[in-house]
Amino acid sequence: MSNSVNLFTIGFTKKTAQQFFDTLVNAGVKRVIDTRLNNISQLAGFTKRSDLEYFLRKIGDIEYVHMLELAPTKDILDDYKKNNGNWETYEKKFLNLMSERKIEKKIPPEVITGSCLLCSESKPHHCHRRLVAEYLKDKWSNINIYHL
Repeated sequence: MSNSVNLFTIGFTKKTAQQFFDTLVNAGVKRVIDTRLNNISQLAGFTKRSDLEYFLRKIGDIEYVHMLELAPTKDILDDYKKNNGNWETYEKKFLNLMSERKIEKKIPPEVITGSCLLCSESKPHHCHRRLVAEYLKDKWSNINIYHL
């Protein structure tokens, strides 16, 4: 990989559907990569899997892909929620998981180019989508990360 790759991230909470879809379209996102473990919850509102896939295609001609290999395991997630959200522990466990899964070898760079990693957190600071983006940047080095 020699050319620079743009990788976006977005969380859907605290955004209206209009803000969410306008942001993706205006950024020129080609594909949304859903990194959530559970993407069919009623709490997901307009980002429930089947609805999201439809809206993305209709509103922005944006492809939708769900990649469970970029999601935390239920154990890691539950442990984080039960331990009052100890971020350092979660981050370490999640980065080890990405390393064990060797996501940098399993995901073709073409899939990442112009894509947007999606999860629920409104800000990237305490969110696994940022960790995925930074992990891939560390492995491939030519990624520009934009948090939408």
